[in-house]
Amino acid sequence: MDWSVVVMGCLLVLLSFGFRWWEQAKIRKGVSPRQSVHYSFPLLIGLGMIVGKTPHLLGASFAVLRTADSLSAVLTVTAAVGLLVQAARRAGSGRGAQP
Repeated sequence: MDWSVVVMGCLLVLLSFGFRWWEQAKIRKGVSPRQSVHYSFPLLIGLGMIVGKTPHLLGASFAVLRTADSLSAVLTVTAAVGLLVQAARRAGSGRGAQP
């Protein structure tokens, strides 16, 4: 079960790279994407999952575990703040279009 969390984190990281590649391919073709896909959210969550679980599974020392857990928490909070900022920007741009 624990390794599945690491695998899911790796899949999220690969998914974020796929989003980025897809967006760049659309731009190269000259097509302006309607909404920009923010690939940073799955990247941060995936890295947080990998960093949070891997040291535990490998039997790392207590100091490494504390550092990895702290880094995982920072990545998760950063992703959450990014989503909130993105939602606020969308809500702000929607209000300006309506009379």
